[in-house]
Amino acid sequence: MQRTREDLAQLEPHYPDMINEVIDITSKDRNIIFNMTEDEAIERVASGNVEDIKDIDGTFAIVARNNHIIRMARTLQMPLRYFIVKKVAGPALLIAERIEEIKVWLEEQGFGDQFHPSYTRMVPAHHLTEIALVGCPDPNPVCTRFFDPQPNTQPSDINSIGTTYIHALAAGIAQWLKGIPIDEPVGVMFSGGIDSGAVFLTTYHVMKSLGMNLARLKAFTLRVDDGGLDSTHANEFLANLDLGMFHEVIDVPSSWVNLDEAVQTIEDYKPLDIQAGAMTLALCRGIREHYPEFTYLIDGDGGDENLKDYPIEENPELTIKSVLSNQMLYQEGWGVDAIKHSLTFSGGLSRGCTRGYAPMTRYSFKGFSPFMLPSVINIAEGIPFIELTEWDHEKLYELKGQVVSAGVFEVTGFAMPVFEKCRFQDGAADERAFGDDPRPFRKAFHAAFDC
Repeated sequence: MQRTREDLAQLEPHYPDMINEVIDITSKDRNIIFNMTEDEAIERVASGNVEDIKDIDGTFAIVARNNHIIRMARTLQMPLRYFIVKKVAGPALLIAERIEEIKVWLEEQGFGDQFHPSYTRMVPAHHLTEIALVGCPDPNPVCTRFFDPQPNTQPSDINSIGTTYIHALAAGIAQWLKGIPIDEPVGVMFSGGIDSGAVFLTTYHVMKSLGMNLARLKAFTLRVDDGGLDSTHANEFLANLDLGMFHEVIDVPSSWVNLDEAVQTIEDYKPLDIQAGAMTLALCRGIREHYPEFTYLIDGDGGDENLKDYPIEENPELTIKSVLSNQMLYQEGWGVDAIKHSLTFSGGLSRGCTRGYAPMTRYSFKGFSPFMLPSVINIAEGIPFIELTEWDHEKLYELKGQVVSAGVFEVTGFAMPVFEKCRFQDGAADERAFGDDPRPFRKAFHAAFDC
């Protein structure tokens, strides 16, 4: 039976020492919180009050303890995992960013025989996850939503929607830029697609409006073996706007696009995410080799999910009705209460966030994905998709370009080029298909963990 928050509250008199130990090995400087200190945000998570947690503005993955209950909360961009360690003195809760970190810690502490990747758990984005350890059998976590955007709150006017959407994007980018040292360069992971294009132009606009030095700004595009459409689109995009001086193509050999390495790095086996992860790894490696001191990167990841821009007909499990009728389907999957929900991986972009986060972290970049901010998703979820598309696939696929380009023009004044979309993740570069069969990637995933 699923435990409720009330059940957890009743456990304390019977198990005064339920949590023997909490080991948190997550990075302590990765949160990007705009409107309060990190200590204040931790206090809000510790309280268990979802109304307080939803007011934390930014990108975060927070762990807090309140007596016998451990509480964890995260937004989309940052992964957060946990594992129950069986110790003689009682169960312990190990919290980390990666499956590999959990495996290494267990082996170093003499608990390696307890490890299996399926025993690790990912905290689902936008939910407060509460857990009390009582020994065998361990209770299921209690997940309570703290971010609950409502549908159909935006008007049916494309220009109005786009303006509100890009204003929210600009506000998030401005907050992020203000937290970066004024002499640090800023790199946009830029493919020339709609999402990375909107991020670049909005970042340029915000930096100019704030009087920041535009010489800090670069647009990095991956080119593999002098091929692929991304570099062509990116060059045309910026040249058409007389912004070509910001563009830098990062050339890499095809040997750098290593799928097994991508599987091990992002710790997943979904084909599109592996593809995106492989390309992001190659781009991050290339930037790092050219610029050893570079730190801050911003990207357009999450834009496809916000505007529901994936080919529905290529997924036999989806219909346009399921896509338009389920809250944040592409961001969260089917939801924590669904049979399909995986405790090991979460769902949607909540699972797939590692495709960008892990490669950037591996090469010591501090990344930022403003389309994943709750404030931006809130606007996107409020779009009256059904009214605007009339359940038509093609109208849905056209909607993102219409909304984003209209908003970019109204906010920044740039008439943004919109190229026909390749059906890959924005920024995944090269058009060479990697296939859609997950079995080879799943095999590589299990091989990475010797299971």
